[in-house]
Amino acid sequence: MQCSLYRLLRIVAVLGFLLAPSLATAQQTGNSILVLGDSISAAYGMSLQEGWVALLERQIAQDHPGTVVVNSSISGETTGGALRRLPALLEEHEPTLVIVELGGNDGLRGFPLSAFRDNLSELARVSQGAGAAVLFLPMEIPPNYGSRYTRGFRESFTLVAETSGSQLAPFILEDVAVHPELMQDDGIHPKASAQQTMLDAVYPAILEALP
Repeated sequence: MQCSLYRLLRIVAVLGFLLAPSLATAQQTGNSILVLGDSISAAYGMSLQEGWVALLERQIAQDHPGTVVVNSSISGETTGGALRRLPALLEEHEPTLVIVELGGNDGLRGFPLSAFRDNLSELARVSQGAGAAVLFLPMEIPPNYGSRYTRGFRESFTLVAETSGSQLAPFILEDVAVHPELMQDDGIHPKASAQQTMLDAVYPAILEALP
């Protein structure tokens, strides 16, 4: 009896030794996506599980098993606020891709465009310095802010993506904002019924940006 138990323990030990490297490799090679956004990504006005980031997590689990999605979005977040939070998030989650969905709140406050671009550039620089690729999800603001400001705001994302070596996705609300039935009563935030359309708009760019 003791001999059989001893042999069993030896077999378990050997199997554990053989499996350990493969398990470690799987953990080391898995992708991790950090979504750094505002209310658009924080599922404002609905359950967090109804938002486009939760849909992304479920979709990418099918297409790229083992990929972890971390949603660190906060309603009302600005590029400046995100910059203050980013170093700790990078250290904690060690993402391979950072998705930046920010700017709407900066624009609505009339934040100076030069400072806005500096913040976007710094978000990219800090993320890349931690070994993560960066994908910007550009935002739009209402035309009542003046054509010069709205045009400069829109162009900021393209400019920063190009100068920082980051990637740029399509406007996530492109096929949503023009349909009032897909928007909440405030006219700013999309409904739960719009979230899949939002994911569909940016999903190809996310797949392309994954290392």
